[in-house]
Amino acid sequence: MSLSRKGHASHSRRCLIGLPFSQVDIDSSRIALAFYCLGTLDILNSIEDQSSELDRETWREWLWEQHISGVYGTGFRPSPYVTPEDYKGEPSEYDLPHLVMTYTALLCLAILRDDFSQLDRPGILRFLGACQREDGSFSALPNGGESDLRMLYCAFAISDFLDDWSGIDVDAAIAYIQTCYSYEGGYGQTPSGEALGGTSYCAIASLQLAPDTPSSPRAGRLSGAQRSRTIRWLVQNQTAEGGFCGRTCKLADACYCFWCGAALSILGAGDLVDKRALADFLEKCQFKYGGLSKAPGERPDPYHTYLSLAILAILPSDHGDDESWKLPRLDALWNATEETAAWAREHIPAKSRAS
Repeated sequence: MSLSRKGHASHSRRCLIGLPFSQVDIDSSRIALAFYCLGTLDILNSIEDQSSELDRETWREWLWEQHISGVYGTGFRPSPYVTPEDYKGEPSEYDLPHLVMTYTALLCLAILRDDFSQLDRPGILRFLGACQREDGSFSALPNGGESDLRMLYCAFAISDFLDDWSGIDVDAAIAYIQTCYSYEGGYGQTPSGEALGGTSYCAIASLQLAPDTPSSPRAGRLSGAQRSRTIRWLVQNQTAEGGFCGRTCKLADACYCFWCGAALSILGAGDLVDKRALADFLEKCQFKYGGLSKAPGERPDPYHTYLSLAILAILPSDHGDDESWKLPRLDALWNATEETAAWAREHIPAKSRAS
C-alpha cells in the first residue's frame, strides 16, 4: 500500500479551515493544532498545493494576533478563546502566553516563511524566565499550570530558536532533567515518575539542545551506562506489531513511534529500529479518507497524522520505487523539516546565524 499523501494533506487542510467535531474540545490549544496541520503539509511538500497566498497571509496574521505582552513578558497565547472579540485592554491573568503555544507558534510562522519582524525577542526571554521554577523546571504559564519535561523542552527549544539562553538557568534545568530519570532507562514527566516515551524524547532532546556550561558539558550528558539503558528501554518499546508503546508492556500508539523513534535517532541509535515494521504499522493506521490514527481502526486526528509522518521523515524505510513514501528529512531536535529549521535559524534570532 502507498502512503496516502493527498488524503493526509486534505485532512490537514480541512482541520485548518475548521475544527472537526472530534477536536472542538482542544480549542484552547488551537495554535498547537495549527502546528500539527501545517507541519503535516510541510512534510508532504503540500503547503502551496493546499493553500493560496491569501490563506497563508491570513494564517500569519492570526498567529501574530496571539503574540501578547504583559507583566510577565511576551509570548503566544493558545487562542483568543478567553478574550471577548472587542476587548482592547491588557491581557488578563487568564489570558497569558503559554510555553507550548509559543514554541509551536514560532514553528508555524517558520513553516509559513514569516520574516519575524514583529517578534519581541527580549520579551520572550523575560517570559521564559518567568516560567522557570526554583527547582529548575518550567510551568506552562508564568503564574502556574502544568510543570513537567514537556514545558522544559519547549523552553529549551525556544532558547535555541533565539540563539540566546540568557533568559533561563540552564544548569538548574539540566539538574531537574536528571531527577526525572527512571530505573527503567526512560524519563518520567516529573521526578520519580514512570518512564514515558514522550517525556523521554523531551529529556533527550533538551540535553542535546542545551549549550555547554562549566558544570555540565554536553559531551557528558548522554553517555555511559545511563545512555545504554535508555537505548535498551526505547528499543524494547517497539512491539510485535511494529509500532512503539509509550510505557512498558502497553499497546502500540502511532505518536510513540515518533517520541521513541526520534529519541533513538538523537542518541545515534536509529539503526536499531525495525523501520519496515514501523512503516507497516503506520500504514495500517491510515484512514481511507485521509489522516492517521493512534492505532489501526481508530479515528484519525492532526496530532497522530503529523507525528506518524514526522517519524517516517526521520527513519525512512525502503519502499523501492514507491515515491509516495519519500519525505524530506526532519530535524529531530527541533521537530521541523530541515528546510523550515534552516529558515528559523536565519530569521528568529536577533542576530542572524548561518544555517
